[in-house]
Order: sequence, then structure tokens, then C-alpha cells
Amino acid sequence: MDLAARAYDSPDARKLIAAIQQDLVARYGEPDASPTDPAEFEPPRGTFLIGYLDGVPVACAGWRAHDSDEPHFRDGDAELKRMYVAVEVRGRGLARQLLAAVEQSAAAAGRRRMVLETGAMQPEAIALYVSAGYLAIPGFGIYLGMPESRYFGRDLR
Repeated sequence: MDLAARAYDSPDARKLIAAIQQDLVARYGEPDASPTDPAEFEPPRGTFLIGYLDGVPVACAGWRAHDSDEPHFRDGDAELKRMYVAVEVRGRGLARQLLAAVEQSAAAAGRRRMVLETGAMQPEAIALYVSAGYLAIPGFGIYLGMPESRYFGRDLR
């Protein structure tokens, strides 16, 4: 898979984010309502990556910076957002490749910890994060306190 940094609101990103939201509606009955601003994913305080197979966008993920001036975050946190691999290409290790690239990007920008929120109805995502060394952390964000939310973090240093 070829990875390229793209704007969060680029056509390829919008297509993949729409697919993520459809998946979440199928699982939870509603899309992710986390506030996102495309500017949050612009360097140096964020990045959004698109994965391409034969020129076709099939995967995406990004990170945005957070620090201790925001509730429940630490200085140097990078929040993983919009991690997705198209159904038709799953099982090829693309998610692991994408996760590693997002982590490397955040670390190169000086971020010290990757954090994320996912849901209990996404067992494949949870399995990926746990197998990549992520540990459960206290919650944050708009889903804080929701029983189906799961929060993970991993030191990038």
C-alpha cells in the first residue's frame, strides 16, 4: 500500500470518512459525532494519511495534537482519528501498516503518546490496538462515560 498525506477534507479523505461513518451507523445506529476540524489534521499539529492500492484510496487514518490544557489529555498527546480500511481489502495487514505510519508521523512531530477512543462493537479494532501494544487509559472526549466506549494509549518514545 502506498501512503500519502492528504488534507482531511480532500475528495479521497471525504470518500473514506463517509465509508467509516456508514460502518459506524451499521454498528451503533449513528455516526461518530466527535467534533473534527480539517485544520486539526494539518502539520505540524496533525496529519491525515490515505492508503492507496493501485491508485485507489482504500484506507485512512490521522492524528491531531492535544496537550494538558485540554481536559483528560497530557502534554504531547496525539489522538488517532478516522482509522479505516475498506472491507474488500481487510485481512492484508494494511491497518497495521497504516497505524505504524500514523505513529511515526506523530512521533516525528514531537508527540509523545498516541491515544484513541473506539467502541465495544469494533472488536477487530480493539484487537489491532492491543496487539500493537496499546493499553487501556482513562476516557476523554464527547463519549466520556459512555459504557460502550473503550480508550487506549501507547507511548511513542
